[in-house]
This record gives sequence, structure tokens and C-alpha cells, in this order.
Amino acid sequence: MKVTLIAHTPNPEQVVAAAARLCYSNASVDDLLAGLTPQKSREFVRMLAGMGHESPTEHASFTFAIEGVSRSLLAQITRHRIASYSVQSQRYVRMDGFGCITPPEIAQNPEAEAAFCEAMEQQNGHYRRIAGILKEGHIRRLTAEGMDEAAAAKKAEKLAIEDARFVLPNACDTKMVVTMNARSLCNFFRHRCCSRAQWEIRALAKEMLRLVLETAPALFENAGPSCVCGPCPEGRMSCGRADAVRAEYAALKKEAYGHGPEAQ
Repeated sequence: MKVTLIAHTPNPEQVVAAAARLCYSNASVDDLLAGLTPQKSREFVRMLAGMGHESPTEHASFTFAIEGVSRSLLAQITRHRIASYSVQSQRYVRMDGFGCITPPEIAQNPEAEAAFCEAMEQQNGHYRRIAGILKEGHIRRLTAEGMDEAAAAKKAEKLAIEDARFVLPNACDTKMVVTMNARSLCNFFRHRCCSRAQWEIRALAKEMLRLVLETAPALFENAGPSCVCGPCPEGRMSCGRADAVRAEYAALKKEAYGHGPEAQ
């Protein structure tokens, strides 16, 4: 898995503080940024968090480039609907020799890993074979309809992989660009940093949190699974490790603060 924060709202904490200032004062638009130093902006952001006033945080957005994750993860992350996604298309990108994401439990079991690798090789072979059969059929049809051979081959390729992709497994790797505002990110972290979240999306969420902490520490200092700032909401389904989880995320934030704006 590789995650990179490729863009974000400039001075995100200042932007959030300015939006909130408009809510609570008669400041004109010309005065919104006056006096909002990095320290003052952080103080304002922390005050908002203490009040539970989250809407100003929607004005700061963060864009991540993500690769080396599975299509299974894609199905989960896109359930977070207040976000923008651009995903590598299996309709337009031929997936011969696709990479696959191996679950840790499978990787740690030699017998299971061997069976998994065999299954992936078989799926790869099925994909290539189906794509080849379909492409040949489309070329024959298109040339019979009068299309020149080069154009027919190009169109046949797209038509073939569009249908052959149905045989690809959830383990097939993919790439995406994801943009979320700060409020949506905090919601994402509450659900996906939780110990009960699936291992792959939990690892992704933790890395995304680490990256935004370096950029906007005050904006995300309370971010993480629900138990970081309150009781576990999972009831009988709780992992029972709230103290350990809190310590884990406290260490993550301490490390991020040592490298980001908070250290300056």
C-alpha cells in the first residue's frame, strides 16, 4: 500500500478559523483573515472542536493518491459518500498480470498462501483467455461491417476487456485518487480506524490520518476511532482494547506533531 497526500486546501486551519469567525462575529469578508496567525487559527479550531461545531471544517479538503489496495477496499471506501473518487478503470486498462493483495492471515499460512496464489494465477489465465476470445470475435464482426483492421482491433480490445473484467477477483489491486473534506475525514477515521474495521481499510485510514496530522494537527487532534475521545460505541461487539487503542493513536499523533506545523 502506498498513500500520498498530493494536495490540500492551503492553510487549512486558517481557512476553517476564518469560516467560523464569520459565524460568530460581524467581521466583514475583508477582515476574516486579520490576525489569524497559525497559533490563533489552531486555538480557534480547538475551540470549535470543544463546542462540537463541525460545519466550518468542511471548507478544508485533502486529496490522496492511493495504490496497492484491493477492489475489496474500493467497495468499502466508496460507502463514504461525501467524497470524490477517481479509480483506475478496468474497462479501459487491460489487467493482464494484475497484482493482488494478499490478506495477512493467508500470507502467514503457507498452505493457504499456496492455494491463494494458485487461485490468482488461474483467474489471471481465465481473464486473458476470455479477453482473447472476445477480442477475436469483435475483430471479425467489426471488419465484416467495413471497419479497417487497425480501428477494429482497437475497438475490439476495449469491448473485450470490458466484459472479461467480470472474472477478476476482489484481491485484484487498484489505484485511486480520493478527496474528502476535514469533517468527512473525521467521520471516516471514526469508522475505519476502529479495531473492528477490516484490516486493509484500517491500515489505509491510519496512514491517511498520519498524513493530515502533519499538515493540520489541530484540525485532527481528536481524530481516530470513537474510543479515542470517548467510550467505545460498539457495545458487546467492542474489541475490549480501548486503552491500548488510545495509546496507539496518542503515539501516532505525538510522532506527527514532531514533523508537522505543530513542531514549528
